[in-house]
Amino acid sequence: MRTIYCGALTSKNINQEITICGWVHRRRDHGGVIFIDLRDREGIVQVVFDSDGGEHFSSADTVRSEYVLKVKGKVRARSSETVNSEMPTGEIEVYGLELEILNASETPPFPLDEHSKVGEDVRLKYRYMDLRRPEMLKNLLFRSKVTATMRNHLDGKGFLDIETPILTRATPEGARDYLVPSRTHVGKFFALPQSPQLFKQLLMVAGVDKYYQIAKCFRDEDLRADRQPEFTQIDIEGSFISEEEVMEVSEGMIRSVFQELLGADLGDFPRMPYSEAMIRYGSDKPDLRIPLELVEIKDLMIGVEFKVFSGPAKDPKGRVTALRVPGGSTISRKQIDDYTSFVGIYGARGLAYIKVNNKDDLEEGLQSPIVKFLPSEVRAAILERTEAENGDLIFFGADKEKIVSDALGALRCKLGEDLDLYTCGWAPLWVVDFPMFEETEEGGWTSLHHPFTRPSCTPQELASNPGEALSAAYDMVINGTELGGGSIRIHNLEMQKSVFDILGINDKDAQEKFGFLLEALSYGCPPHGGLAFGLDRLVMLMTGSDSIRDVIAFPKTQTAACLLTDAPGYADVKQLREMNIQLKEKKKVV
Repeated sequence: MRTIYCGALTSKNINQEITICGWVHRRRDHGGVIFIDLRDREGIVQVVFDSDGGEHFSSADTVRSEYVLKVKGKVRARSSETVNSEMPTGEIEVYGLELEILNASETPPFPLDEHSKVGEDVRLKYRYMDLRRPEMLKNLLFRSKVTATMRNHLDGKGFLDIETPILTRATPEGARDYLVPSRTHVGKFFALPQSPQLFKQLLMVAGVDKYYQIAKCFRDEDLRADRQPEFTQIDIEGSFISEEEVMEVSEGMIRSVFQELLGADLGDFPRMPYSEAMIRYGSDKPDLRIPLELVEIKDLMIGVEFKVFSGPAKDPKGRVTALRVPGGSTISRKQIDDYTSFVGIYGARGLAYIKVNNKDDLEEGLQSPIVKFLPSEVRAAILERTEAENGDLIFFGADKEKIVSDALGALRCKLGEDLDLYTCGWAPLWVVDFPMFEETEEGGWTSLHHPFTRPSCTPQELASNPGEALSAAYDMVINGTELGGGSIRIHNLEMQKSVFDILGINDKDAQEKFGFLLEALSYGCPPHGGLAFGLDRLVMLMTGSDSIRDVIAFPKTQTAACLLTDAPGYADVKQLREMNIQLKEKKKVV
């Protein structure tokens, strides 16, 4: 029907007769001449119809926004005074010879231009219209190029694209499963996979050796800007492979994506132990573009009478730390109050600070409500340890270790954005040497990654001191965003049982939930490992989008609803009866 896309036309097509199809982006009537900006997925081109066009000019006079047209015309150069330098096709236009209206359109629910201000609820309800906007189409086209580049890279490395099941069984992977009732197995449920983890391990047992998949995953969890109930992973697994080899393959893939699609050289990928990341940045996904670091001052606060500091300082699970902001003394009290409210989101009960007006005057040169509670020698030690200079601002965190790390780690990133402290465009990083377990509030243990991650020690060492055990796990972080995480897996039955024991999974539960995996491990499972990237997050980062909803064709809202299809919906009584499901009405609270 067409010979070329609207957005693909250039000066090389001048004097060619072409046929294009698309939607009317704008129509302008200049009296005897009608200009139509015709849009398709590749871009927009100006089409001109004049009164000499007869019936085709009359047809052009009837078209309105979002009509679907087929235009046959001749490409010609625009006059120098009408060249539009802001438009990729701005040097040329199409002189319309024939026009066919393929379909009319109602008035769109919102304008489809870059200046349109419309609520996200309306955009999601009319998603098929929202996706016509050039910036949204651009995101989808970019996403397609990302997956194509990744496939080419992995295919070239000998990885096989293999699909794994969507209907499987529930496994504990840290989030709630979406359950699917079975009609043929009364009272039983399938689960939608949170990841292809167990199946890709079984593929390694099967001798596939190198596997990848662009996999749909599902998690019934609370949502944020970078979360969706269904999301897409680039899943990679290999046999007879080391941590360094997994990171090398993954790093090469990400380098090629950034280089080919953005022309960006990511430079070195430094390695940083998890413990160092938490101490210096309060986060296991630090944004290295921001030159601010946390400084430990717990030892300085043990003897002070100010219990806000001395309490956490004396607590083995407490943390007291400082964050110096160079030149931060210009931050207003209102801004400090706003930052205090911000850290409260992470559980912090306040945000102490000191403005350093004159570091040589420990009595009058330090401005803060807390200075009077700190002996002069402590003030001097804080200034020395933080390397504070005149004009700086020092924020403090004092509480349980997790609260301080979360709060000041997040504050560090917010300050970096608010004060534009970024030192480079892209800052990649590998975070390694994660703890194998973290302690629960009940005093037990839970996996920091998942229970199939291999510890970096023997089963005996693991059992004797699980809190100190490290794992063969690694996360790729770019600009403070965790793009992917993986590990070398457990391929030994004894080690897998040891991990289950520490997690409180007894033999009966292990057999019920993971019997097929445990049995497979006993049949010559090779050493193997891999990594999974969040495709949605990656595209969001590379396109500079604020939410992954802007890089997914048909996303859900933050309440996991689809406004377009009005899902989830109710099932009729017949369907429920076939599933042997009976719904109970909630009792109304009087």
